[in-house]
Amino acid sequence: METKTKDIETIRSPEEEDIIFPAGDLYSDEPPLETYLHLRQMILLLTCLEWWWRERTDFFAAGNLTIYYSQNQLKSEDFPGPDFFVVLDTERKPRKSWVVWEEGGKYPHLIVEILSRKTATVDRGLKKQIFQDIFRTPNYFWFDPDTLEFCGFHLVDGSYQPLQPDDRGWLWSQQLGLYLGIDRSQLRFFTPEGVLIPTPQEAAEQAQQRAEQERQRAEQLANKLREMGIEP
Repeated sequence: METKTKDIETIRSPEEEDIIFPAGDLYSDEPPLETYLHLRQMILLLTCLEWWWRERTDFFAAGNLTIYYSQNQLKSEDFPGPDFFVVLDTERKPRKSWVVWEEGGKYPHLIVEILSRKTATVDRGLKKQIFQDIFRTPNYFWFDPDTLEFCGFHLVDGSYQPLQPDDRGWLWSQQLGLYLGIDRSQLRFFTPEGVLIPTPQEAAEQAQQRAEQERQRAEQLANKLREMGIEP
């Protein structure tokens, strides 16, 4: 998404203008996603992680949601909206936006931007600088659903260093304890053992397949017992 932040070097002091404390219940102010692929990818990441961490209550994950972080606590400045982000060690509850000064100063621990021709330059440049220098977000990834360009970075001594892909082309997120990698032209999460983290629908289908396999095995065993003259 396009960033709406001002020059990150511009910082006003309290002497220059009065600090305004807006209401904390701020609505997100993000424009619509560029394409159906963007929407589908964002929802895929969100639903998979929330299903995988369905028993956890100590994180917040969102997509296309405004992050308000103005040093003057103003809604009208300094608010990029990542396509997908995760904040750890926080309360899992619905939010209309992420307001840093209302959340104990917490910034995202992981951000994923979904590239497009319109946003790629900003995502690779200005946003990357903001996430590195201001947010101090430990893990930053970007993914292009059209070209399948996929890159990731981790924060080392205040600077982003590229993550090195494994032989599958996956990148490790220390923050999530999961791999991110491309599967069937989509960015997905994988466990440390290399297992694809499913959507809730995929998980239900897998459970149904396992149940059917168990039924077939039980039926085969029953037939063998009958052949031996034993009624199961």
